[in-house]
Amino acid sequence: MNYKIALIRGDGIGPEVVNEAVGVLDAAAEKFGHSIEYVDVLLGGCATDAVGKSYPDGTAEKCRACDAILLGAVGGPKWGPDKPADQRPETALLALRKDLELYANLRPATLRPAMADSSPLRRETAEKGIDLMMVRELTGGIYFGKRDKYQTEDRGVECTDLMAYSEKEIERIGRRAFELARLRRGKVSSVDKANVLETSRLWREVMHRLAKEYPDVQYEDVLVDNCAMQIVRDPGQFDVVVTENMFGDILSDEASMVTGSIGLLPSASIGDTAPGLYEPIHGSAPDIAGQDKANPMATILSAAMMFRYSFQRREEADAIEQAVDAVLAEGWRTADIAKPGEKVVGTKEMGRLIREKLAAL
Repeated sequence: MNYKIALIRGDGIGPEVVNEAVGVLDAAAEKFGHSIEYVDVLLGGCATDAVGKSYPDGTAEKCRACDAILLGAVGGPKWGPDKPADQRPETALLALRKDLELYANLRPATLRPAMADSSPLRRETAEKGIDLMMVRELTGGIYFGKRDKYQTEDRGVECTDLMAYSEKEIERIGRRAFELARLRRGKVSSVDKANVLETSRLWREVMHRLAKEYPDVQYEDVLVDNCAMQIVRDPGQFDVVVTENMFGDILSDEASMVTGSIGLLPSASIGDTAPGLYEPIHGSAPDIAGQDKANPMATILSAAMMFRYSFQRREEADAIEQAVDAVLAEGWRTADIAKPGEKVVGTKEMGRLIREKLAAL
């Protein structure tokens, strides 16, 4: 197979972790008989510096011409909230997701075997295992609703942010969750606030309709506040967790922390036709950029997700994940996840070790 991948190297440590992920992609391609073409795409703070705006003209079109997109990280204090919107990296990322209709954010929270002691949860809870997939609706809800700011006569300035969802938006993200559950352990937990919010009542109504189409998948409704508690109390009870944009933003970060480190967690943003966008969940970490300290494993595991969900190549995805686990099992760590006595290596060496394990499988 021949694949064309757009590379958004981004800001801070982004170029460093993308370089190591590309090395692993090339190693997987060689091992399994594929060829890969890469197309560099400028986006983020680096684009602001180069052309004056974080989302250059033609960016979406360049990405659409590829089979998948790999993103390192964007952002940093240099392009903070005092900058105009068209110069802020986060604005560019939201625009790209919107333009490509990448409505489903897949955030796996997996406690890798060698990292069991790093979970902040009690040992007896962590030992049950954590392997959940957070499915967050990504292009609707309060983040994309109408905003208003106005002066009142007696309360000072008042602001509003509209949370809006349509049946279509809920159905497509819900269907994605049920299809993923069929590939995993067959359970969907739908998170809402139906006891308070009208949008959540519609969400629940649509999800109940979908559940009837998937009688082979176990289904449950979970209120968002209860879900937040359950992720800490017993995350092993969850398989696929699907929810709206803002709830998903909060819960996916909580779920990531119970695994012990954001440096090991990948993500994907996918739609129905456009190429999927794959990225680590961590930020651009400008304080360590260029120092060979960044952990590339989340980006490498994002490349594994690319094989799994965009290319439908499960064997390649499994091999990359096994290579990462093998390196961790031997005690190799980057500084962000290391404990006293463990073997600490830099970004490039960690990439080399994973490529070596991948080739040996």
